[in-house]
Amino acid sequence: QVRLVESGGGLVQAGGSLRLSCTVSGRTYVRSSAMAWFRQGHGKEREFVAAINWDGWVGDSPHYAHTAKGRFTISRDHAVDTLFLQMSRLLPEDTAMYFCALRPPAPSSSALARPDEYDVWGQGIQVTVSS
Repeated sequence: QVRLVESGGGLVQAGGSLRLSCTVSGRTYVRSSAMAWFRQGHGKEREFVAAINWDGWVGDSPHYAHTAKGRFTISRDHAVDTLFLQMSRLLPEDTAMYFCALRPPAPSSSALARPDEYDVWGQGIQVTVSS
């Protein structure tokens, strides 16, 4: 019932910035759930980027992958039903398809990084960082 749609991707030079958005529709709010950004580079496994509580649950939020700390910021705006990922100081290694996702309450911070625990996924959006 819940649908996620990403936007804001594109091509950017190394060192530049980009902001991704993920709009939530349908059953917009899920109590005590968490949302996250994942990415998948060509020929690589899907990897965790950042997560934040969507509604009700606080816990260790926001939570970032080591590669995202200090460069990426995850945030949410319930007024416009949107999840954001602000990316700065981008590197060619950040080139990937980025996905937003929603999951049930997580028992720990480490559980937030497991893609198999997420129930709903967006279609993904490409981010390409040139050198």
